[in-house]
Amino acid sequence: MTVSIIRFGGSNCDRDAAQALEHLEIDAEIVWHEDGLPEETTGIVLPGGFSYGDYLRAGAMAARSPIMREVREAAADGTPVLGVCNGAQVGCESGLTDGAFTTNESARFQCEHVFLRVERDDTPWTARYDEGDVIEIPIAHGEGRYEIDDDRLVELEDEDRVLFRYCDENGETSPDANPNGSKHNIAGVLGERESVAVLMPHPERATLPDVGATDGQGVLRGFESADNRV
Repeated sequence: MTVSIIRFGGSNCDRDAAQALEHLEIDAEIVWHEDGLPEETTGIVLPGGFSYGDYLRAGAMAARSPIMREVREAAADGTPVLGVCNGAQVGCESGLTDGAFTTNESARFQCEHVFLRVERDDTPWTARYDEGDVIEIPIAHGEGRYEIDDDRLVELEDEDRVLFRYCDENGETSPDANPNGSKHNIAGVLGERESVAVLMPHPERATLPDVGATDGQGVLRGFESADNRV
């Protein structure tokens, strides 16, 4: 298994992702977007950062890089794809998942630890948790508010494609527990396949024991099983 971490101009969490995956003994390689996906790719990370300076809209320019066509084709074939923060914005902008991420309700950049409630435990990305578990993972974004039109939101909920919601330490969702104003406190969603997910919080920053929290390890371990799932 080799997870390709795609680096765009302005990516700055690619090395964090590589170090976190290597700590979990998951082979990872940083790939410059112009070089295309290596043949040995068995998983893909769209990392955080500020691709192209978030010009136009966060993730909009990176989503139009030719490599994203390869990513969409790989995702359709079942290759696990995880978009984190700016990578989540790229994932939405490129059609890997529904919805969009826009300016925080506070209209400011927010960097803090938040609590997430696990909404499903039967996906590769959440198989290491139990449904209803509360985990702590940091955020660092200015455009992290998840938006989706009301009709599509109903479908997303009905299709059980919400992975995580912002909550308090007791697992209760509320406006006070919602750091950016995301609809229905949504912090992460699935694509059409369970092997594709995007989330605004940074699991790679909650993986290394020497840095502190390790609640994000379970998300990254999804690469160990995602290609064996639906």
